[in-house]
Amino acid sequence: MIHVLDRSLSRVAAALRGREVSAVELVEEAIRRHALSGSYHHAYKLWDPEGAREGAVRADERFASDTVPPPFCGVPVSVKDLYGVEGLPTFAGTARRLPNVWEKDAWLVGRLRDQGAVFMGKTHMVELAYGAVGINPHWGTPRNPWDVKVHRAPGGSSSGAGVSLWAGSALLALGSDTGGSIRIPASMTGTVGHRITFDRWSVAGVVPLSQTLDTVGGLTRSVEDSVFFFGAIDPAWGDPTAFLRSLSPSASAHIRVAIPRCEIWEECQPDIADVVQWALVELVSAGWNRSEVDGDLLDEARRLYETGGIAGAECLAFLDRDLPGWLDILHPTVGQRLAGSPALGSEPYARALEVRRTLMARVDTLFADADMLVLPTVLITPPIVSELDDLDRYVEMNKAALGATSPISMLGLCAVTIPVGLDRLGMPVGLQLVARGGQDEALLGAALAAERVLGTARDRLGTPPQPA
Repeated sequence: MIHVLDRSLSRVAAALRGREVSAVELVEEAIRRHALSGSYHHAYKLWDPEGAREGAVRADERFASDTVPPPFCGVPVSVKDLYGVEGLPTFAGTARRLPNVWEKDAWLVGRLRDQGAVFMGKTHMVELAYGAVGINPHWGTPRNPWDVKVHRAPGGSSSGAGVSLWAGSALLALGSDTGGSIRIPASMTGTVGHRITFDRWSVAGVVPLSQTLDTVGGLTRSVEDSVFFFGAIDPAWGDPTAFLRSLSPSASAHIRVAIPRCEIWEECQPDIADVVQWALVELVSAGWNRSEVDGDLLDEARRLYETGGIAGAECLAFLDRDLPGWLDILHPTVGQRLAGSPALGSEPYARALEVRRTLMARVDTLFADADMLVLPTVLITPPIVSELDDLDRYVEMNKAALGATSPISMLGLCAVTIPVGLDRLGMPVGLQLVARGGQDEALLGAALAAERVLGTARDRLGTPPQPA
């Protein structure tokens, strides 16, 4: 019999509302699952079972008194450790605790707390979110659950997020996405990640990396769960049931997708490209329309992300202003790369922003004959953590991990990654659906339609092997 914790978010919420299970029982099961493999997976910087139990009691009190409890009441949630959470310390992946101004509820945390969500703890991340493969030499790197023999990277910078979902300690994992920090770990761990349109959701209370590119959001176990999360939280909706009803299946039956001709495909591992292409063949067989488009713009945007220094300049400015002296305590994989960034008010920084504006002005050319673009999410197999001790190797893998996600961020687009198969080493592969900025609803509708054709991660990938 399937445990309630293994159901979709909508069914978990229904079970809680119907008193089929209490929030305390649900959270105790999440705590039990963490106890079985928590030290092995190492998803959490701070595991807070007592705080979770107290939150579950409050949720059950709310179920007893509220006629219509909010959607996330009683639902276990993990939180990336750059979000402020009342009563919990914030390290943002660094070796030192941040000032207490970063210990107040961030906007997204507050939205979930208002609904009665239960916070299980704060997950590991790359220092200051400045890295894509997911390692953290200060606190240890979470283990990608899909390889029990070799410690492989889980993707970053939200490195503990996807791991917490497979470990069973959370049903939603909060992350942030600047150049790909939700989509990359989602792809590498076989979960779903949505980069929402920039500035749609407030980043207030979240330790910043880039004021130009930062977004907040979450990783989920399925697209259906991502739809539930978006519908429950987005200010334009606030009702996941109404949002789901708005995603008409008939409107998604003949989606027009374009494959960009670009270096992203050329640099993608052949086995990963094959998995994505076969998934696309299945979607075309189900009625989707496929075409090609010139993707040079994506290549230009990728190069700008890699060389323009926008995120680095803005992070350095934040450190100088809010965390003086912090640059000196960063690990070289982060500190050395940050130190080479331009100054915030410099001519190179201004020029990079101007180039970005000119690139964004050309975005419509990508969608002239298509509703969505299709790309791989990550171009490489998750690397072995021990091999990343070499800084040159780390830089090479970090660049490759960002290759297909960073241009989407740079162009102001929104995107969802969905798991569609395993590579030749048995590691998850993500297909990235990309839409114009502001079209998150259409994007999620297309992703949900794709999931109904292809199946969820459990349908398509199975489950990760269990540690001995």
